[in-house]
Amino acid sequence: MDTPILRFENVTKCYGNNIVLDNVSLSIAAGEVFSLLGPSGCGKTTLLRICGGFERPDEGRVYLDGVDITKLPPNERDVRTVFQSYALFPHMTVWENVAFGLRATGVPRDEIVKRVPRYLELVQLKGFEQRRPGQLSGGQRQRVAIARALINQPKVLLLDEPLAALDLKLRQRMLMDLDAIHDEVGISFLFVTHDQQEAMCISDQIAVLNRGHVEQIGRPQELYEAPRSSFVASFIGDTNFFEGFVTETQGDYCNVKTKDGFDLYLYNDRHLNTNTPVSVSIRPEKFTISLTPPTDTDQKMNVLQGEVEEVVYLGAHTRFWVRVGGHRISVVKQHHAYGLDERSITWGDAVWLTVGADKGYMLDRNGSMGE
Repeated sequence: MDTPILRFENVTKCYGNNIVLDNVSLSIAAGEVFSLLGPSGCGKTTLLRICGGFERPDEGRVYLDGVDITKLPPNERDVRTVFQSYALFPHMTVWENVAFGLRATGVPRDEIVKRVPRYLELVQLKGFEQRRPGQLSGGQRQRVAIARALINQPKVLLLDEPLAALDLKLRQRMLMDLDAIHDEVGISFLFVTHDQQEAMCISDQIAVLNRGHVEQIGRPQELYEAPRSSFVASFIGDTNFFEGFVTETQGDYCNVKTKDGFDLYLYNDRHLNTNTPVSVSIRPEKFTISLTPPTDTDQKMNVLQGEVEEVVYLGAHTRFWVRVGGHRISVVKQHHAYGLDERSITWGDAVWLTVGADKGYMLDRNGSMGE
């Protein structure tokens, strides 16, 4: 990766005895959307505030474009923040709110008059110049906040859960708009969210935080398909965990005896040895479910027989919970085609589940990657 535009180096922050950030290091490339994702209290907003200059780390440094900004006040950092609460001036018009940052930094009026319309058009608010924040919807107020932050052309835009106050459909629309705005301006976005779908939709890279630690950094596809820990596997989408021991290795594959009494044949990507305890993550959509046993399977296909305990029809797919031995497995069946006159799988049915040996991802029992 080229020299990062933003770098956190061994950042630690405590409030009393509470360690909010514990030796966090990560880098953000120029022009990318980088998300800090995690549950409430994991430290993601604190890290953003440290970047913006609203908090000071107890230890560690922050570098912007190679320059140490750790001790600089917010107004001397070439970053801008979009807050969840919008933080607009209610007595000012949309035009005045967007122009405020330029005026505060002494930009000539002629330049302000040229630049404000350009950024209002960028956020699709042309024609709203003379309205005040109280006359706008939540989504429109957020667009004003984004335009006001971008107009000073910062090196990094910080977004602190900017969509949390919006309803579902508006969040989805704003995500697409943010993506389009990013493509237009080309600067780095540091996006904080607790919503994994938001992060997956908009991000080039995601750092998953948990209790002040970075659990994993990677592209959305990497975090979903190859989680390094049980926390990441469960926080990024849904998954099934199977605990057990490796009973036999066969080249790149192995047999795992689960604690619930059935066997799984799996790709041994962690190169675990016999008798090693292991946790396996298999996503619900990786299973297929059928009322009849499979007739064409090979060695690399696991076949499990169970009983349906619960069914939820969700339009595009149906979710099943199937009891196999002592384990309750979540299965998702996509409706590529759905015949109303065909026999549907329902409660109490005996079913067969199949899943390929390459569809599971192996973890150590404690949830971290094997060595």
